[in-house]
Amino acid sequence: MGSQEVLGQAARLASSGLLLQVLFRVITFVLNAFILRFMSKEIVGVVNVRLTLLYSTTTFLAREAFRRACLSGSTQRDWSQTLNLLWLTVPLGVFWSLFLGWVWLQLLEVPDPDVVPHYGTGVVLFGLSAVVELLGEPFWVLAQAHMFVKLKVIAESLSVILRSILTAFLVLWLPLWGLYIFSLAQLFYTSVLVLCYVIYFTKLLSSPESTKQHTLPVSRITDLLPDFTRNRDFVNWKEAKLTWSFFKQSFLKQILTEGERYVMTFLNVLNFGDQGVYDIVNNLGSLVARLIFQPIEESFYIFFAKVLEREKDATLQRQEDFAVAAMVLESLLKLALLAGLTITVFGFAYSQLALDIYGGAMLSSGSGPVLLRTYCLYVLLLAINGVTECFTFAAMSKEEVDRYNFTMLALSSSFLVLSYLLTRWCGSVGFILANCFNMGIRITQSLCFIYRYYQESPHRPLAGLHLSPVLLGVFALSGGITGVSEVLSSRVRTPRTVSQPLQVPAHSLLETSALLQLVNLKKYTMSHIEHNKFGNEPRTLYMLSNCSTPSLTQMAWFIHSCPPASEELHENL
Repeated sequence: MGSQEVLGQAARLASSGLLLQVLFRVITFVLNAFILRFMSKEIVGVVNVRLTLLYSTTTFLAREAFRRACLSGSTQRDWSQTLNLLWLTVPLGVFWSLFLGWVWLQLLEVPDPDVVPHYGTGVVLFGLSAVVELLGEPFWVLAQAHMFVKLKVIAESLSVILRSILTAFLVLWLPLWGLYIFSLAQLFYTSVLVLCYVIYFTKLLSSPESTKQHTLPVSRITDLLPDFTRNRDFVNWKEAKLTWSFFKQSFLKQILTEGERYVMTFLNVLNFGDQGVYDIVNNLGSLVARLIFQPIEESFYIFFAKVLEREKDATLQRQEDFAVAAMVLESLLKLALLAGLTITVFGFAYSQLALDIYGGAMLSSGSGPVLLRTYCLYVLLLAINGVTECFTFAAMSKEEVDRYNFTMLALSSSFLVLSYLLTRWCGSVGFILANCFNMGIRITQSLCFIYRYYQESPHRPLAGLHLSPVLLGVFALSGGITGVSEVLSSRVRTPRTVSQPLQVPAHSLLETSALLQLVNLKKYTMSHIEHNKFGNEPRTLYMLSNCSTPSLTQMAWFIHSCPPASEELHENL
């Protein structure tokens, strides 16, 4: 398979993964909004934090290192040994599910059976669902290695949709089942997922005329099973040693990735009800970051990595590409700051209303609004950090990346300690404050790198973080008016059915006025793009066109190709 074909298939896999992520988020959003009307926040907390952590920890420890080792290198290998190695994930998964299940039942706090019934059954079924999913690991790795793009998308989408339908049906008709509902739905999800892969490969290998079959290293479905009859080694020991190396890394990565849930689960800093509310608010807040800012970060990391040569000093870069990278970075920083400020300002006033619409009084009363308001500030930091780090990681040398990773490790470890202390002091909002502190340190490091990188050049991309006093005044005025409106509406105690229709249009008018400059910016940019030609820099234009955010790339190209217009554009901001 040629490099261009591999690149094309990898791009399709990435885009499909993005669409799949959007689908997951939308389905989860709608499902949670539905089940919150029927389930207590204690049950939601046990399922979304305690039991989901058991499932994710079991699958991660059992397969992550095997995946990374078996997908490394070329597809030209002895696949029988690789498949034998992958089947070891099943007994390893059985070990982790039994060990962690014992920890979850014997060492951790057990929920009140009157509030959260059937906890023991939930632990058993979630552990069993992890083992069932590991049965499909050889099929999954073989499909990923040969880039079967549609298989992964269809299998996971179908599994999630069917799980959602089953959960909604059981919640509606059998609400007293409690954890039985989510446990059975999780087991059903993993079973459908594995069956999708088994049925696909069975059908593919039984049709000789299929072109894909000739590219596979197996000819029968039984070739995917463990082979104990070989005279050679059962596994490739080089792959086995690589798996052990990845396991040591992945163990630490899992602790840092799921740090909040581990602190909640093992240190008992929050009760199950607060855990449920925090998890729901965290999912709501992360929707914006994952659906808006993450695609921008991933796309423009590719752009910066192509335009800038990693191991070269800034003075040795191709100056035309060096300049357009600075201007794109400046535009991205300004856009991220404006979008983050908009979310933060209006999020403070909208938080209680949004939670009331989404989950009713269970979320809109208590700590929910404070959590979501604090998370709006965290979204602002996420937006800026995504842009600064995508440039920093693309421009850093290998040695600088290694030093940065060591710093990140220290920051992640300190985050666990800080989150525990802050949560003891101010409740569940402490997790978000710890994240804000961690994100602030990362932004500071990236800004220092960008400043040093462009220090000896005439370009100043960090100017994108400077907003005009007029725009800042509009944000401040909008935030003040919407905040006062929220306070007055709560004191008047207007019924929800009356206050919601009155508040939304009023807040939307203020938000529209604050966003008016962004709309004018886009129209202004597009009008100049239509009257300019882009034939001077085909290489840079090609790289910009490969990014997946057209409005941003058009803006960056416009700034690059029309200097006088660029100055007028900055005056408007």
